[in-house]
Amino acid sequence: MSRIALPPYRRIVTGHDAAGRAVIHSDAQFRPEPIPGGDAAFSLVWATPKVPVDNDDPVDGRDRNPGLTLHGGSVIRVVDMLPGGESPMHRTNSLDFGIVLAGEVELELDDGVKTTVGPGSIVVQRGTIHLWRNPSTSVPCRIVFVLVEASPVTVNGVPLAELKPEQAG
Repeated sequence: MSRIALPPYRRIVTGHDAAGRAVIHSDAQFRPEPIPGGDAAFSLVWATPKVPVDNDDPVDGRDRNPGLTLHGGSVIRVVDMLPGGESPMHRTNSLDFGIVLAGEVELELDDGVKTTVGPGSIVVQRGTIHLWRNPSTSVPCRIVFVLVEASPVTVNGVPLAELKPEQAG
């Protein structure tokens, strides 16, 4: 996959000095890296091992390996989708906030309903089976996803199973 033509993003992390004053711990730029399959690039911004978050934890959240979601915690990542790129259908036990920064993305649900989402729009994804598709033939799409662990959705008292991308056909 060639690098997606979107600029790097800037991540600024704050913290405290020994006297308790607010300081900038890091200020750096990152580029999303291609994922297997080649239709998107991901970049982990931060992950926490639990919620509520321990703000005394000295680990840089980029140094964790959350997978798609982090059991008991939270994840924020930047996803750049190539024109025509598409994720597999999937469902996770998480509450996801998808914030479109550039381009457009199509959200498709398991019943075939499609909704196009553009810059400045936010999708609140609540444990449904869905996929993401960049409908453009020439413009990449950048989305920020914030994922927080959630209990499974239940229907008639039965929890719905996760369907992670590696499980999807």
